Amino acid sequence: MFKVKSLTLRVLLFATLWYVIALVTMALVISALYRTGAERSFNDLLRAQLYNVVNSVSVGDGESLVGSPALGDLRFSQPGTGWYWLVEPLGSFNAAPLASTSLGLTNLPVPSFEESPFDQNYERFYGMTDSFGNRLRVAETEVILDESGRAARFRVSGNLKVVEDEITAFSRRLYAVLVAFGFGGLLVNAVTVVLGLKPLDRARRALERIRGGEAEKIEGEFPREIEPLANEINALIESNRRIVERARMQVGNLAHSLKTPIAVLLNEARAVHAPHDEVIKVQASAMQSQVSSYLNRARIAAQRDSILSRTEVEPVLERLVRVMRKLNPEKQFELHMEGTGLTLAMESQDFEETLGNLLENAARYSEHLVTVTARLAPAGEVGVDPSRKAWLEIIVEDDGPGLAPDQIGEALKRGRRLDESKPGTGLGLSIVKEITSEYQGKLGLSRGVSGGLLARLVLPAVSRDIA
Repeated sequence: MFKVKSLTLRVLLFATLWYVIALVTMALVISALYRTGAERSFNDLLRAQLYNVVNSVSVGDGESLVGSPALGDLRFSQPGTGWYWLVEPLGSFNAAPLASTSLGLTNLPVPSFEESPFDQNYERFYGMTDSFGNRLRVAETEVILDESGRAARFRVSGNLKVVEDEITAFSRRLYAVLVAFGFGGLLVNAVTVVLGLKPLDRARRALERIRGGEAEKIEGEFPREIEPLANEINALIESNRRIVERARMQVGNLAHSLKTPIAVLLNEARAVHAPHDEVIKVQASAMQSQVSSYLNRARIAAQRDSILSRTEVEPVLERLVRVMRKLNPEKQFELHMEGTGLTLAMESQDFEETLGNLLENAARYSEHLVTVTARLAPAGEVGVDPSRKAWLEIIVEDDGPGLAPDQIGEALKRGRRLDESKPGTGLGLSIVKEITSEYQGKLGLSRGVSGGLLARLVLPAVSRDIA
């Protein structure tokens, strides 16, 4: 089912739907009422003409019908117009019928009383079609003409095209007015909705500035309905800030409290004679490594997805590349930034440690060249959580010997060194993998175009489209 995410668009769609339904309903109701009124007026006109004929016709000498109704309408004298009057004797009254000039030699059929009965005024109205194809409305009554009881049927018909043309003309004018009114109402409604929801848009932009690191809280004045929401968000941000600071302080205190005992163990291990010294050294070093790893995880977990964790990518990469050039003057380092203003949703020190390990590893095994490329990539392209809109892809490639597919898994294990001739602890890539995983990112190793190792790092970025 299609869902509209924009509140403004949603309100406008519902308002438009209501306007359309209301206007269509109004048009149908008004048209129906006008048609009823027009048909009633038409019946009244036919009734008036009917009794005009009744008053104009009588029984003359020789028991014949005489009279010349003056209805004041030329259509009763023009053939085929659908406007006719007809007087027919009833019962034993054998006089010749009287008819309007427009009827000519034709006749109008008489429906049965079951099909169209008389009302309490001894009148009836019914429809029919004449020989010219005109749709007629007929008014009929029966009247006793004299004291002898001689009676006649009086009928007057009118062409319904008059009523239909009048209703059509009225409907066109009505629809034009309602359409103009509808567009005007929708325009006014749209302006009202946009202006009414503008404070929400300001609140959204304020949140964008917070997520972008441009502000620390929602600022500005808001209507009474939105102000509590802004205050609650500010309170949540402040609470989050205190939680992060408290987590940092606790992690630091724990690190300091463990650093001294571990250092004592390592010093005492040097005084212990073989073969126990090596065992103590290995275990104490492992303890130190595990403590450091889990402290980093706790710190990252406290900061992950926090609006306070923001790092500008380009300055950090330029600084790291500059340091690597000084440390490795015999090798070339190239930095390619695809886009400007790239920002990571992670701590600067975690990003520096991650990229620093990758660059150190690339510099150690490269022959001459190390290339670093950074760009924004949608989640669908990098194979990570699609709920986050933006991810940063960083590729570090060297021209060294590279790794075989079966060596890649071993290289990511903590403490494993595939080349014992090179200096190092074997912790670099495993640290990169751990930090990346804590930020719900991804680290991939493969063979590059030049044959060396290609490290593809995916980290959460601050989306440029936060709405």
